[in-house]
Amino acid sequence: MEKLPECAKCSVKPAERACRREGGAGPDSCPTRHMEMVVEKALARYGEPEIREFARQASIQEAQCYAGRDKKPFVRRPVKTRLEEICEFSHKMGYKKLGLAYCAGLQSEASRLQKVLEADGFQTASVICKVGCTPKEEIGIADAEKVRIGEPESMCSPIGQAEVLNEAGTEFNVLLGLCVGHDSLFFKYAKAPTTVFAAKDRVLGHNPLAALYTLNSYYERLSRSKG
Repeated sequence: MEKLPECAKCSVKPAERACRREGGAGPDSCPTRHMEMVVEKALARYGEPEIREFARQASIQEAQCYAGRDKKPFVRRPVKTRLEEICEFSHKMGYKKLGLAYCAGLQSEASRLQKVLEADGFQTASVICKVGCTPKEEIGIADAEKVRIGEPESMCSPIGQAEVLNEAGTEFNVLLGLCVGHDSLFFKYAKAPTTVFAAKDRVLGHNPLAALYTLNSYYERLSRSKG
């Protein structure tokens, strides 16, 4: 690969981008213009019936999150929360059994979320990150590396969470607040497709985008070169 794809740095006006219209423009790092074979390989996967239906329903769900789509000119007017989206998409796919993998620090939120999912008709299997009560020493954690130094601590086991939900036969999983890295292991080992309800951010109340929204003020230090 001569140049890494850098869509996040694209300076072309949105309406004129190659990814938005046929014959559109893009820089040398544009994967739509310069990685055609990769894009075509990915497109072929949508020919698989199961993948095609999943992608089709996801696109329908996306559109239904806006009101007034028939109005001209179109002005985006979002009308659905992510919680509503998860429920609606699961119904579209015909799922009956959902999985909920969550962080122990969000026990109250997990309880409320399971209540909502069950009220909407889903059988819901939920599993906490501390499942198994395995000491952190099992993965080589020293006492000085624990959250509470000098005390016994159970390790977070995202693989354990994934395997529990695999065994339960969940059709679609919802992830709530797993730590960075732990979420990655869950994605790797879960058999059912997984969506994220909320990402862990201890400082910002699980709203990690707040750090980006304040890059010009409170979190300016994050955008400064570390070199």
